[in-house]
Order: sequence, then C-alpha cells, then structure tokens
Amino acid sequence: MPVADTSIVIASDHGGVALKDDLCARLTDLGFHCTDVGPHNTESVDYPDYAAKVACAVANGDFSRGILVCGSGIGMSIAANKIAGIRAAVVQDVEHARLAGEHNNANVLCLGGRFTALNLAVDMVKSWLEAQCEGPRHHRRLNKIAMLEHVDSPDSIEEE
Repeated sequence: MPVADTSIVIASDHGGVALKDDLCARLTDLGFHCTDVGPHNTESVDYPDYAAKVACAVANGDFSRGILVCGSGIGMSIAANKIAGIRAAVVQDVEHARLAGEHNNANVLCLGGRFTALNLAVDMVKSWLEAQCEGPRHHRRLNKIAMLEHVDSPDSIEEE
C-alpha cells in the first residue's frame, strides 16, 4: 500500500553514510523522494547536528517523515527526541517499524548502520511508512508524550 506523502528527509553520521546512501537510492527506485541533508562522506561528524537537521525539518512541517542513521540508531534517536513534536523510534526489524507507526505515530525512524542490512532497512522503512496510527487509546498516550515536552513534573500529565 503506497503512502500519500512520498517525500522523506534523511541524514546520518559518518557511521551511517553507506546505509543512508544505499537506502536513498533504493527508496528513489520505489518512487520516494529523499532529501539527503548529509553528510556526504565518511569524515567524522557529530550525530546531534544531523539529528537536529532532520528533526527540525519534520517538526517545522517541511517533511512529514524523517530517517536517521548512525552506528546503532540510538544516539540519533536520543538527539532527535529532544526536538518538540518529534517521536523518533529506533527499530531493528519490520514488526517494530510497523508498531512504531501504528502505536507511537513515530515521525522519525532511526536505524543502526552497523547492524542493518540494506534489504531489511528498505522493508522496515516501507512498513513504517505504510503504518497508520491506531485508535483513541494511542492518541491519548501520544498526547501525554507531547505534554512531556512542556512539563518538569510527571504529576501534570496524570489523569484526574
């Protein structure tokens, strides 16, 4: 099932350049448009810089979805999730990618370039893009996650 929005913003750090580049090429072949915001070589870079580029582009509404690749996917996820409105998920298989979309409405997918084969990455991205966020129970929880961006105490999000 194709998704309506086929534009994706993508970035990596030096540990994820190879997977990012190959993934962009494969997704382009499948009809997606990848906007690659770097890096474009394997010289050492700081992953928070690239996580911010993608997360801000999604949070600002320039893109509805983003993909980040670093060595493990974890650093990118931590950095991206610091941006208000971002729900970045690290995934290792197709089922987790689908659930990230269906249950968490993840708008950024994070992959581990050192641990993810290209074919698996393509399948995970397709599963995530095709997933539709399910029902009210998830929306209620997502609203609570969004509230966490503006509070310094968990008491302010508890139900009365």
